Amino acid sequence: MKRRLLFSTALAWTALGVLPACAESPVQPLPPLSPPSNRIGSLMQLSVVDRASGRELPIYRHRGEYWVAGRPGTRYAIRARNAMGERVMAVMSVDGVNIVTGETAGVLQNGYVFSGGERSDITGWRKSDSQIAAFEFTSIGNSYASRTGRPDDVGVIGVAMFRERVPEPPLAPPIAFPRRDGSTREMERRNGAPSAAAEAAPAAPAAQARSADSALGAEAAASAKGSLARPAPPSPSLGTAHGRRETSHVGHTSFERAQSTPDEVVRIRYDSRENLIAAGVIPVPPPARWPRPEGPSAFPGSEMGYVPDPPARYE
Repeated sequence: MKRRLLFSTALAWTALGVLPACAESPVQPLPPLSPPSNRIGSLMQLSVVDRASGRELPIYRHRGEYWVAGRPGTRYAIRARNAMGERVMAVMSVDGVNIVTGETAGVLQNGYVFSGGERSDITGWRKSDSQIAAFEFTSIGNSYASRTGRPDDVGVIGVAMFRERVPEPPLAPPIAFPRRDGSTREMERRNGAPSAAAEAAPAAPAAQARSADSALGAEAAASAKGSLARPAPPSPSLGTAHGRRETSHVGHTSFERAQSTPDEVVRIRYDSRENLIAAGVIPVPPPARWPRPEGPSAFPGSEMGYVPDPPARYE
């Protein structure tokens, strides 16, 4: 009996020696969620800025698309920085409408030209060389696109980027050496005189442009069809209003695209934070792993000690 008692005592002391170590090592938290980026794009770095706070809104990637969360009544800007050492043209659209011309957006329309390394905040719909109407998150029904009869593509910001065509140095004219009979036709053929196939080559970029427009149209149609199949969101979806007039000066320049199809296209979709959480775009952190239960606590004290003697009885 004595051996068994000593063995039990030693076991109890071992357990007591482990308990403080466990108490001092809290449950390891889950690894933090990967933070969203604030800027995207290669030729140009693009972001969406909350003009009230001046901060760039987080851009969330979900199922191959980029999203930002907006708040109704908040003015915003599209911040663009040319990451190249050459000029780049950016054709920009909001809700499927060209922000410079007001046309239903197409990649071959007018846009803004950025010098190498230049950065600018595009704050609204261009009204003139000196004024814009501010971009402002609002309900779909009050968006500029809906008020002008084009509600199908509300909720998206698009930027199509083009490199500039670099003029090629003129070729030296071929030297024709006449033959003995005085004919130069054979030498012209050898020196690369234009043929019928070469003269017809410039028509190819136009066909590429038509195919690009059709592809973008098919993408927009598929997106619209997918949005109709989704269940109703928990809060009204957002659009962009034709906000108050502000001063914003621009100039005019000429720009020749290197090709008729964009070198890069960036699309950023937006909606309210509530809707993006409901759709799984914005991840919600998990609750605490060991929440305190309601009712009496089994361990109300935190001090490690021994059982004290009870108070003396009074008879």
